[in-house]
Amino acid sequence: MEIVHYIDSLPLDLTKIQEIISLDKKLALSDAAIQRIQTCRSYLDTKTKSISRPIYGINTGFGALYNVKINDDNLQKLQENLVMSHACGTGDEVPSEIVKLMILFKIQALSHGHSGVQLVIVERLIEFYNNDITPVIYEQGSLGASGDLSPLAHLALPLIGLGEVYYKNEKITTEALAQIFSWEKINLQSKEGLALLNGTQFMAAYGIYTLLKAHKLSYLADVIGTVSLEGFDGRIEPFNELIHAVRPHDGQLKTARRIKNLLKDSALISQEKKHVQDPYSFRCMPQVHGATKDTIRFVTKTFLTEVNSVTDNPNIFVEEDEIISGGNFHGQPLALGLDFLAIAISELGNISERRTYQLVSGHRHLPPFLVANPGLNSGFMIPQYTAASIVSQNKQYATPASVDSIESSNGQEDHVSMGANAATKCKKVVDNLQNILAIELYTASQALSFGNGKTAPFLESIIGLFRQKIPIVKEDRVMHYDIVKASEFITSLEIDVKELF
Repeated sequence: MEIVHYIDSLPLDLTKIQEIISLDKKLALSDAAIQRIQTCRSYLDTKTKSISRPIYGINTGFGALYNVKINDDNLQKLQENLVMSHACGTGDEVPSEIVKLMILFKIQALSHGHSGVQLVIVERLIEFYNNDITPVIYEQGSLGASGDLSPLAHLALPLIGLGEVYYKNEKITTEALAQIFSWEKINLQSKEGLALLNGTQFMAAYGIYTLLKAHKLSYLADVIGTVSLEGFDGRIEPFNELIHAVRPHDGQLKTARRIKNLLKDSALISQEKKHVQDPYSFRCMPQVHGATKDTIRFVTKTFLTEVNSVTDNPNIFVEEDEIISGGNFHGQPLALGLDFLAIAISELGNISERRTYQLVSGHRHLPPFLVANPGLNSGFMIPQYTAASIVSQNKQYATPASVDSIESSNGQEDHVSMGANAATKCKKVVDNLQNILAIELYTASQALSFGNGKTAPFLESIIGLFRQKIPIVKEDRVMHYDIVKASEFITSLEIDVKELF
């Protein structure tokens, strides 16, 4: 039985988006959304016929050509030319799961009834989504200012019978797709090309994809960091609620509470310690992990506002009888958020690698590099190298994109956000974090095997599942395969949504 999500005025949140993805929900327009779309288009058709003055994006050129009036006979050609000329993407192809989010968010934006598109356009986009048809889109080409013009042009090409798509895991031409579904190209009406190309759905899709993963990895950083704490024979005092109550940052409080709960009924944490303090990478997990949590929450709010907004231009207000040209397509809020998120996520990797370093350094009761016969065996020496390499790359990716701007469109678009570049590199940071945490889990589980006692039952269950995939390392072997399996293990873990959002 198909599960349907109805596009309506109710806002999307991360839980709903996660459910749409994980349950493979189909999309449909509510009656109210259909009415809004049709009313707006009818208003625009009437308005276009009744006025002779230029209205930007409807009967004029675009960007620096805004003063060029286009006669009525050429309005369809104007919109199609816009889509074709703006499809200038280069670089790697955008992953299909992000393209599907772009389609979802474009449908959501158009459903508000302020963009003036025909109903058939939204319905065709819904057909794309429901049939797993993903237009071929490229990572490079957007300045994140007049919306994500180039990526969204590639998204729109199949609507007018051009471009390429993926269907059933095969790249095919739009002409071949049209034959399969008996579709005809859509004849774009006034403003529709601009409605499709203006918007922030490329940045928004990358951001939401990254945030969903960031929430999960933030939780797992706490879990894996706690395994490391146990493997290192760490102390529980730094997680006492009294410390955090006098510096009550939300993320800090949440992290300390979680780690203390994870350690419940642990024999290892309760045993007498010979040392009075742990290094910062263990002791300061609430402060460091917590600061990232607060950042993730802030950026989540920004992106949920965005995906529930109208971000094309001009905007049409039927009841007020107004067509207003503004700048809702400018990606500055997203660019700043993505840069902030990349910095915060890179720090989770930074502190994770430091815990890995401590575990292999021969401190406490642990043998050097966590292996018998060190010297003959290198053990866990080089996984730490790999983690350090990835951490360094993340520091480079964390350099903000939003501090840059390049003038475009002959000076008409004289400040841009560079949010699209912030988006693609932020995804790389969070993907890298998964591998860094996989190496820490791989290392920490090995360290735990040298302990004199059992850890907490919950952590024991996690390590038990992990051991089904990756056995203890007794002598040197090709560790690449173990690291890949450790990362796949992290992907496979299903976390209660209450823990995430």
